[in-house]
Amino acid sequence: ISTPVESVKAIPADVEIVPAQAKRLSQLLEVEAGEISKRLADTSRDFVYLKRHLPPEQAAKIVELNVPGIFLDREFRRYYPGSDYFAHLIGFTDIDDLGQEALELAFDKQLAGKPGSRRVIKDRLGRIVEDVESVRAPQQGRDLALSVDARIQYLAYRELKNAVDANRAKAGGIVVLDVQTGEVLAMANLPSYNPNNRGKLEPRRIRNRTVTDLFEPGSTLKPFTVAAAIESGNYKPETIVQTGSGQLVIGNATIHDAHPGGALTVAQVIQKSSNVGAAKIALAMPAETLWDIFSNVGFGTQPRSGFPGEVSGKLRAHASWRPIEQATMSYGHGISLSLLQLARAYLIFASDGEIKPVTVVKLDTPAVATRIISAATAQQVRRMLELVVLPGGTAPRAQITGYRVAGKTGTAHKLDGATYAPNKYVSSFIGFAPASAGATPDCRSDARRTGRRPVLRRHRRRARVPQRDGGIAAPAGRQARRAAQQRGVAAARRPGGERRSMNLQALDQLQIKRLATDSRCIRRGDTFVAYPGETQDGRRYIAQASARGASAVLWEKRGFRWNPAWRVPNAGVAQLRARAGIIAGRVYAEPSARLWMIGVTGTNGKT
Repeated sequence: ISTPVESVKAIPADVEIVPAQAKRLSQLLEVEAGEISKRLADTSRDFVYLKRHLPPEQAAKIVELNVPGIFLDREFRRYYPGSDYFAHLIGFTDIDDLGQEALELAFDKQLAGKPGSRRVIKDRLGRIVEDVESVRAPQQGRDLALSVDARIQYLAYRELKNAVDANRAKAGGIVVLDVQTGEVLAMANLPSYNPNNRGKLEPRRIRNRTVTDLFEPGSTLKPFTVAAAIESGNYKPETIVQTGSGQLVIGNATIHDAHPGGALTVAQVIQKSSNVGAAKIALAMPAETLWDIFSNVGFGTQPRSGFPGEVSGKLRAHASWRPIEQATMSYGHGISLSLLQLARAYLIFASDGEIKPVTVVKLDTPAVATRIISAATAQQVRRMLELVVLPGGTAPRAQITGYRVAGKTGTAHKLDGATYAPNKYVSSFIGFAPASAGATPDCRSDARRTGRRPVLRRHRRRARVPQRDGGIAAPAGRQARRAAQQRGVAAARRPGGERRSMNLQALDQLQIKRLATDSRCIRRGDTFVAYPGETQDGRRYIAQASARGASAVLWEKRGFRWNPAWRVPNAGVAQLRARAGIIAGRVYAEPSARLWMIGVTGTNGKT
């Protein structure tokens, strides 16, 4: 908010002031009389400031002194109602209203406009007595519409603060993106600062760590390694990787797992966060394959989000990688990036393999997406990321009642000079919810997908014994994603309205696109929903639905046995008729959740 203020100016050569006026002026300005006299004595200057940014009521008292050569100049001072919650997003201006940090700096020319000029005649009191001509017309500053959601921003900052305080972390950051558009919904850092108190600003508090600071992302990079392996055609989620006793020797170095897992599937390598498993998968590929996916998602290049001070990170050319470096990069060591870069990269898993530019400015038209991996690979990795937040994974505390959540934890030692500090860590978590929102592409024109909100945060901590990364960062992610409920992101519901997460894993394997309950209306690729009705039993028409091109069948289990001759993917569901609405909600991204209900209450008094 720009509030009008008055600055007191003086033309030294024109000032005529008596001692009584000088004393009163000193009191009103709260400036030593000697300092005022010193400024007024410099007659070589066209004008001098006696005091900047006074409230209008205080400035009016100075006008009443009627001192020749002293006059007021209307200016504007920025006031920031969001205070420390929005400090690193908005930034602040200096006393001349010039942007100094964040968006105030990045869009200073657009916001400030251009001053005009005119030729006037003034009297000896500095008052304009005649307006001669306009030399240059002023140009008003233009509005800047941001993509930031104030509610999510508040909740993200609050939960980040809770996590940093609870773990005695040195600093922390959080970024929330809209998967569908790439827009920044929230961005916060700690420690923060109050932009309204510009007299006591510390550099360590001012910088936007999510954009300017580099860190080793740790295990949050394992999904990219797995995605590259699946894209190569040599690995599938169920492929077995032998991790043995949890140690892998490469030259003079040894890679360790926190908990030895023996034979793990590729999916379990992600769920259990096996360093040995990720390293073996990476070493089975050419170094260029791993480098390609890192480079394609933006590691090593600036995100170009519009924030000042963006860093590109460090991704060395693959030709210089040694085997141990290729192995450690697979789980996020030996590579550095910013928090914003990592959040953007995860868009490929949340949006079926595509990535969009990141922007903090509200978009009028959708940005052009770039395909990085196939939709099938993205969906397979997404299901692995769902295992991470379930019991047996590294981040069960990231679960949200009623939502399918996907995410990944990461822990890395901090660099202390040229070596890694044994007791300083960077703990991370990145996730998105609902994880089911993009699993059903192109259902119908009126069944739009609910946008996922990837949430990522980082905070540093000092400890002798590291806490599991999922216990540090994941709870903050869970709370921040709850803000999505305020934006119409839908959860699965019971018929009676109580939220819950349906344990229907078979539905994900069927890759349902559309649902149909009438076998006569089946189109190729539809899933036929077969249950007893009032006059007909849909299960009697499974063969006809299959012949018409049904790609899968959901059928009521009670009182029915599946015929093996029907060679079509299927799942038996108990109480299917009662659950059909919940299943439709999962497939069509809960369209009812985007409806608004408006009402009014009333009470009659007694007579």
